Amino acid sequence: MTQDVPGDADAVIRCDRFIPHPPAKVWAALTEPDRLARWFTEGDIAPVVGHRFHLDMQQWGRQPCEVTAVEPERLLAYRFAESTLDTVITWRLAPEGKGTRLFLEHAGFDLDSPLGRQAFHGMGEGWPHLLKHLETRLTDES
Repeated sequence: MTQDVPGDADAVIRCDRFIPHPPAKVWAALTEPDRLARWFTEGDIAPVVGHRFHLDMQQWGRQPCEVTAVEPERLLAYRFAESTLDTVITWRLAPEGKGTRLFLEHAGFDLDSPLGRQAFHGMGEGWPHLLKHLETRLTDES
């Protein structure tokens, strides 16, 4: 996991993790609401460009999102927390051996705002744990 240097105009969180499951299974965990809720949060996501949905971020409330890019089993991007954080989450899946290399990029944090700075640091710490939890949940389902 890497983070751009705080103070950058375009602060970005980047993570990647090898998941020992095929891309189709990882894709389902990212794009099917019941599976997304098992490792991340509840939300009415659908892998359709233009689809507007919400993710339930518990103490931070239901965050509005919009899907901006889809390539089945390869790429999913969506705007996250429109009108508050206004960031973009991009998932990229690459087959690797018998599994999948999952890349996450969470971009667009405004480090000049207290909320943006707090979110950047909090999510920078949280995303690696969530990706590990995703792997664990997928393994438990096997």
